[in-house]
Amino acid sequence: MLDKVLKTSEFVVRHAKHVKINEDKVNELIDELLQFKHVHYLTQVPYGIYDMSTKDIINFLLIYDAIDFSFWGNHKWAIDVGEKKLDGGEALLHCIFYLFDGRDSIDVYKQLENMTLDRFKEILKGNIDIPLLEERYQIVTKIAKMVNEKMHGNFYDYIKKMHTDTEILETILSYFSSFEDTRTYQGETIYFYKLAQLLTSDILHVMKIKDKKKVDYSNLVGCADYKIPQVMESFGILEYDDELTSKLNEKREIAENSEYEVEIRASMIVVVHFIWKKIDKCIDRIDINDFIWGKGQDKTLNYKPYHLTRTTSY
Repeated sequence: MLDKVLKTSEFVVRHAKHVKINEDKVNELIDELLQFKHVHYLTQVPYGIYDMSTKDIINFLLIYDAIDFSFWGNHKWAIDVGEKKLDGGEALLHCIFYLFDGRDSIDVYKQLENMTLDRFKEILKGNIDIPLLEERYQIVTKIAKMVNEKMHGNFYDYIKKMHTDTEILETILSYFSSFEDTRTYQGETIYFYKLAQLLTSDILHVMKIKDKKKVDYSNLVGCADYKIPQVMESFGILEYDDELTSKLNEKREIAENSEYEVEIRASMIVVVHFIWKKIDKCIDRIDINDFIWGKGQDKTLNYKPYHLTRTTSY
């Protein structure tokens, strides 16, 4: 299943009209990558996530990762936490973590299945409504219903004996339709599975870090979003034609499933794979992905605008 992500992304890159890959520009990024000590992002957040049981962490992650998408806007959704203002995925993590914190996650899932939209809106209360509020609500309640009916309210218990990315990803895609993430390009189906790969990676990193289990996430190829291509373009690795550059600079929305969107996402996947081969596969592709994503979170760096696509995929 994961091989389809790379294979179909390579198809897009071969036929791309608006995006080119400049392989000669990867060396600067590789130099930084090889000096970087990989630390999974969940170990760095200022909450006691790893103080929770593995069961509760993974049940929390299923909900969090499922709705970790599309935060951009002219007025960006944000929340106040003390004297700090959080936005994007960091703000969402705060809201969902405190929904689970100190509670048995099985009880949380019972609540989530029957939760009202007004209650969900209150959980995510910020300066404005979060984009795609109703879509997120539908995703959460459907996932909770599926877990309660098919997994006895405990997603972790269902997958706890799985230690490979292929097993876990297939389970996620089989049971939770919201993780489906495909596009159509020149008549071909293109597979990305961004959030499904993210959740799979998070689950396996938690098992590895907290439970000291031997896991395999070597087949994950990368999470095609908007921040990683932004970093790649800033390094000159991704080159956009004048038409696409104009849209980005003017911050015009790019339609889901447009040539622009598919070519940007596919090119990102191919670049991660190229870097992986160039460094003799000494760092897994998902860890390369995470390193580049982390650079995109550095607000001190002056990046060009990222592409704006309203979607539940990323």
